[in-house]
Amino acid sequence: MELAVGSTNPVKIDAVERTLERYEPTVIAVDVDSGVDEQPRSIAETVTGAENRARRALAATDADYGVGLEGGVARLEGTPGLSLVMWGAVTDGNRMERGGGPTLRLPESVAREVADGAELGPVMDDLLGTEDVAEREGAAGALTAGLTDRTQALGDAVASSFGPFVTEYYDTDH
Repeated sequence: MELAVGSTNPVKIDAVERTLERYEPTVIAVDVDSGVDEQPRSIAETVTGAENRARRALAATDADYGVGLEGGVARLEGTPGLSLVMWGAVTDGNRMERGGGPTLRLPESVAREVADGAELGPVMDDLLGTEDVAEREGAAGALTAGLTDRTQALGDAVASSFGPFVTEYYDTDH
């Protein structure tokens, strides 16, 4: 199985490889534009970014599937504060499936900066005294003390969006 991932971020590539390892995938990293802001600020924008990455990665290759992963922030109805959200999208060229990863509330100090226009990655780097946290444990890892990390969180989005292609439960959907 050949998968084109719409990113060259090593964490996103690793999330796809680890999550789908039982299928022994060949994973091709494709540098594509998400078509959304660097910091998506709603679930709709985050999902759109994942879909665009999946479509564009598949179009640039002869892979069996295109995979797009996107992290964003959103205000969720019924939940206080600003939350980190992660979404995946998978396409085979005919059908597009989407699935989310974990959602977690951002600390108020981080949420304030992001709401004022900053990107989450640099805000987290400032908070943690690190560089490129988004290419390692990510905000998810830092904010859960390692109970999850960005690879695992994005992997959940991969599993949720790829599942419909490998189970029979969706075959009769119209």
